[in-house]
Amino acid sequence: MFAVHFYENKTKVLNQALRRIPAVGEALKIKGRKGKVISVIEMDESTYHVYMEFEKIVEKNIANTKDLGKKKRR
Repeated sequence: MFAVHFYENKTKVLNQALRRIPAVGEALKIKGRKGKVISVIEMDESTYHVYMEFEKIVEKNIANTKDLGKKKRR
């Protein structure tokens, strides 16, 4: 088992105990976000740092569906 620490731009995203170390260029999905492995650095014999690049999050503009001109009567 290897301790694998996943990073995105110097920010630790996740650390896991894995049996297999991800390869460079491999597509992974972490915490619901898709990304690719940029580099893998061996810190010691059982610890690895994996640097990833995630896809950009696209925000959806949701238009206000309420009609502001009408008011409820009480």
